[in-house]
Amino acid sequence: MNFKEQFADYIHSLQDTICAGLEGVDGKAKFIEDKWERPEGGGGKTRVIAGGNVFEKGGVNTSIVHGPLPEAMQQSFKVPESNFYACGLSLVIHPVNPFVPTVHANWRYFELYDKAGERLDSWFGGGSDLTPNYIFEEDARHFHNTLKNAMDPFGVELYPEYKKHCDEYFVNKHRADEMRGIGGVFYDYLRPKDSEDEQRLFAFQQANGNAFLDAYLPIVEKRKDVPYTEKEVEWQEIRRGRYVEFNLVHDRGTLFGLKTNGRTESILMSLPPRARWYYNYQPAEGSKEAEMVKYLKPREWV
Repeated sequence: MNFKEQFADYIHSLQDTICAGLEGVDGKAKFIEDKWERPEGGGGKTRVIAGGNVFEKGGVNTSIVHGPLPEAMQQSFKVPESNFYACGLSLVIHPVNPFVPTVHANWRYFELYDKAGERLDSWFGGGSDLTPNYIFEEDARHFHNTLKNAMDPFGVELYPEYKKHCDEYFVNKHRADEMRGIGGVFYDYLRPKDSEDEQRLFAFQQANGNAFLDAYLPIVEKRKDVPYTEKEVEWQEIRRGRYVEFNLVHDRGTLFGLKTNGRTESILMSLPPRARWYYNYQPAEGSKEAEMVKYLKPREWV
């Protein structure tokens, strides 16, 4: 089995594990699978959940796509005419209860080839981040500590570095550098030096992917039955509006998928079912909503 097959097997297994874990917490809704093929090469398995007790909408998607690198991406990567291979899992979960945070994660592997089929480059990327509507510091600490514990065996310097990358990446720069949530970890372009390093980075990806349910599900269990009113739902939908803005304006994964003729339905499954935009909205001073806004700047959680 070559390395690409190893990574593909892992993300498919992780997709099964994460979907089962989320279904177990929801207790009502089940993921529906939609297999698709990309005309230029490859395809994927989109799994969506909707209308649950706990999860209003979400997706846990795997894709393996390959073929000629579109001209727009050649310019982005600063490479001549090339072929590519991209394999990964991406998920976004939007809960029903405003006190349960939205969560996003992905783990991916990329290869680039010349026209003769020789591999020019390869790299890993990924991470996960949390987007609460209301702040519970113990939830944020739990999420960050779980990610840190997964990374520490590979180097204690990694969590601070990748946490900083996340703080800098998931930001609505057009909103006065307002972060999308309370962050997590984000890394990209982790290039293996040789086959041994390739396996080390693969193990690093597995550690991060395997930590996801441990990081997220305890928070869901703690907050899913907290009483809420229409006021909290309104704020949830305002915050979802900012989530939409980031994904459509800044997110590289969304832009890559759309520019490489990825499956639009699968790419845009990250968007919530409902969101709001009010002109120049400002939460009331001293409110819990105003308190949340103060946390949308980088801060240390561990």
